[in-house]
Amino acid sequence: MPSLGPGAGAARSSSCASRSRTPRVPRNLGDVVDYFLPRAGAAPPARRGRSSDGPRRPSGDRPAALPIVALPVGERDVVRAAFAWNLAVEVSRLGAGATLLAPVDAEAAPLWPESGPGPVGTDVVTTEAGDLPELGRAALDLAVTRAAECEAGGLVLVRVPPAWLAGGSDARALLRWVLLFTSGEPRELLETYALAKSVLARHPEARVGITIHGARRIADAEQAFGRLAEVALRHLGRSFVSYGLLVDDLHVYRGIVARRPIGLEHPQSRAARALRDVARLLLEDAGRWSLA
Repeated sequence: MPSLGPGAGAARSSSCASRSRTPRVPRNLGDVVDYFLPRAGAAPPARRGRSSDGPRRPSGDRPAALPIVALPVGERDVVRAAFAWNLAVEVSRLGAGATLLAPVDAEAAPLWPESGPGPVGTDVVTTEAGDLPELGRAALDLAVTRAAECEAGGLVLVRVPPAWLAGGSDARALLRWVLLFTSGEPRELLETYALAKSVLARHPEARVGITIHGARRIADAEQAFGRLAEVALRHLGRSFVSYGLLVDDLHVYRGIVARRPIGLEHPQSRAARALRDVARLLLEDAGRWSLA
């Protein structure tokens, strides 16, 4: 194993966002870090998302299925589960359709809100799927249904139990686009690399995105992403795509305890703004990349 230590059926979605389809090369964290936490003395960057009253995609250009983003989240992983749910809420707050799909799991049930419509039109849907192929079919069915309901796009976020990635089953439909949350701790970086390797073993063309969480300084997040990206390029021959960073903010944990979205409870907090920007980057890339 390479070293990554310091030396190395639900309610209709309410709205959707229109996006262009310009190709984009993989992003490094340095390309987006000032977008999340501006450096001292730096000019504020221009926001890259559209306004809520921007142009809408013509109905004739409606996709057959919404993009699916797989989010590996363990059964007892409270923090990543909170990120996944809050990310779905922020996608909705940006005007897009957002659905969070999760397999039924008695151990993980306390981590998730109840199935059904949630804040600002976000939907939580559960499925009886018992493995990756079944979860992939459920996700695709949901993506097709939501695309038919949505005039201009959105996302289907899917909670994937990490243990399921160890099997040999075909899950290409589900693993086309995967987002991994990791802190800069060496142990977590190593686990994240192992997850990415498992994903790429099942779908060599998968797009693997990385969001660094718990960062106190920009330099720490840059270093953590740099380690992952360097090792992935050297050992896997693949580049990861940065989806920025989620800052270490007390409001994250307060939102978990309150079981309320951070963006609604503390909309001006650094955590809420960072989550919103991660959601914006996902929506932009959903429009730029063809996921067929």
